Amino acid sequence: MHVNRREFLRKSLCAALGGVSVHSALGNLKLISAATAATRYSFSDYKALVCIYLGGGNDSFNTIAPCDATNYAIYAGTRQGLALPQAQLLTNSLSPLAGGLPSDGATYAMHPAMGALRGLFNTGKVAVVANVGTLVEPITQHEYQNGLKPTPAQLYSHDDQTNQWQTSRPDDANADGWGGRVADMFASANAGQLPMSITMSGINRFQRGNVVNQYALDSWGASGIAAGAPADGDFSVPGMNYRGDGPESWLLPADAGRAAAFDALRASGGQGNMLERAFADSTSRAIANATLINAAMVGTRLATPFPDTDLGNQLAAVALMIKVRASLGMSRQVFFVSVGNYDTHGTQLTDQNSNLGELSDALAALHAASVEMGIENGVTAFTASDFGRSLAINSDGTDHGWGGHHFVVGGAVRGQRFYGTMPKLTQYDESQPNNGNPDDTGYGQIIPTIAVDQYSATLARWFGVDAGGIADIFPNVGRFNGGGNLGFML
Repeated sequence: MHVNRREFLRKSLCAALGGVSVHSALGNLKLISAATAATRYSFSDYKALVCIYLGGGNDSFNTIAPCDATNYAIYAGTRQGLALPQAQLLTNSLSPLAGGLPSDGATYAMHPAMGALRGLFNTGKVAVVANVGTLVEPITQHEYQNGLKPTPAQLYSHDDQTNQWQTSRPDDANADGWGGRVADMFASANAGQLPMSITMSGINRFQRGNVVNQYALDSWGASGIAAGAPADGDFSVPGMNYRGDGPESWLLPADAGRAAAFDALRASGGQGNMLERAFADSTSRAIANATLINAAMVGTRLATPFPDTDLGNQLAAVALMIKVRASLGMSRQVFFVSVGNYDTHGTQLTDQNSNLGELSDALAALHAASVEMGIENGVTAFTASDFGRSLAINSDGTDHGWGGHHFVVGGAVRGQRFYGTMPKLTQYDESQPNNGNPDDTGYGQIIPTIAVDQYSATLARWFGVDAGGIADIFPNVGRFNGGGNLGFML
């Protein structure tokens, strides 16, 4: 891989902080007491949660669309120029098991670009969780339009809704991520020194915790740190290649004076303030972790091919990290990957075709790799996004919405089923009874019927969090019917 000087320095700085956020680097004052008081956990099995974040807000209503004659006509009437051809949908139709049919009795299909994921659904490895979104409590159209119940702050805002999806706390703007809170609870479960939370997409709210720091990797491996600046221009950085080259150690020429100054900055006991101590601790930990990871990766191979895409490369790196889990002493891991370009205000048909094809192929490859490693039941991947998009269209795109459908993939998934209530796809019309669509806010956004809290808590329960832990990590989940178990995990 060729990296220019500016990009190298950026990546090296991330490595120096080991992916740790300022929130954690400054050592939240609760850290020591929390770590001391934490329950000791020990697991005899291995489980990994893999969050695939679709940045920008995915349009669910073309991701999964009805293809039977009656319901396709309704969908096409509302979606107009954005409606996918019925013939293409029919060839990608889903075959849910009895008892797992969609709530409205319609026949649904995945987007035509998602053939690989459709195949996994029809063999029981994928579940569709319908109409998920951020909620303070259940709310109806009447309650929303008349302000009778609270709604999450700054609905339809990318930043706010991303934070609420990743924290599962629409009532607390400063909350840590729910993945981070789970990792904090299980901080003692892993025997190795590597953090439980691994991000392939930089710092994120989902993995922010008080005890466990995020550790940032690139799809080409763990970054090293050089005291000297590289020469101007491009240069080659050998790294992790999921097709089988394996990682290689690399060094850059370092000026002796700079090296001495760098070592002095991170030497223990010589720092005069909190920032210096945080830098020294994070940098030393990052160097130790990078050395550990790259040593474990030497000679590591996977026969499963991954697509050469952004998401494919990230998930390939996740798969390799899972493969070396035993040598790293890991029994629980939380991974975060993300891709963008889902904010489809325009050219949606073209952009979504590319986006969803990438998602489908990469998720299928991750599942195939888990089967190859004999750990199919221990790896669960799930999608998340800022919000769904509007049912109403905006020329050749859609606007920011609210509720949307999501996928859960893995051997432990009770797949080939729909969970939750599919929303009506009829166009909003004030002249009609119930405005034509009681699921619509009145502006084209669909009101969620499953809370992010329920979706997230079901995943956390599978990961090993008990009922008491669920109540601590997801304090609002009791407001919703069914609480923290939607039933889509074995």
